[in-house]
Amino acid sequence: MTADNHKIRVLLADDHAIVREGIKRILAGETDIEVVGEAADGVEAVALATRLRPDVAVLDISMPRLDGIEATRQIRAAVPETHTLALTMHADESYVFQLIKAGASGCVLKHDPAPDFIEAIRSAARGEPFLYPQTANAVAADYLTRVERGEDRETYDGLTTREKEILTLIAQGDTNQEIGRQLFISVKTVQTHRAHILEKLRLHDRTQLVRYAIRKGLIQA
Repeated sequence: MTADNHKIRVLLADDHAIVREGIKRILAGETDIEVVGEAADGVEAVALATRLRPDVAVLDISMPRLDGIEATRQIRAAVPETHTLALTMHADESYVFQLIKAGASGCVLKHDPAPDFIEAIRSAARGEPFLYPQTANAVAADYLTRVERGEDRETYDGLTTREKEILTLIAQGDTNQEIGRQLFISVKTVQTHRAHILEKLRLHDRTQLVRYAIRKGLIQA
């Protein structure tokens, strides 16, 4: 249970009813998570997310009428406070990068252990990214391919060298305390830098910072 006793409200979207039922059974034993809606296709998922405004939407990649990537994009545009997780059979670099660009917090493989899936939901609800090593590799591989094709890297939008350094550590998952110890600065200084980074980049949470860092090539798997 979260500190304020708020349950994580989850929307499930998969065109296979048996998959949705299996996920509900997995989540039924978690006191801090509740399933508030189900959708059988992407269009229904977007409509339900807009109406229910869940904390996390778990979206199958391959859904009729609207795939998981476009559903992610539309949900993030309509309900920015709703975080999304992609549910798929394979970590394929051809779409993982597209998911991250669309705004997904992460990608969960259907054959992965239930505890990992539950942790992914909790991470997404906190606004944190969740990527398995294989999906992180896919993102990095796709990015490198884009660089090899000659797609220009953008500038760092006015970030100082120190801010880029802190951004990289944040994206790698280091806490403010860990960053402070590594750079020999106070936690308060780290927090100040973090606030400046978010302001300069016009970003709102760590998930967006990670996507920015990946896109800039600051972190790789």
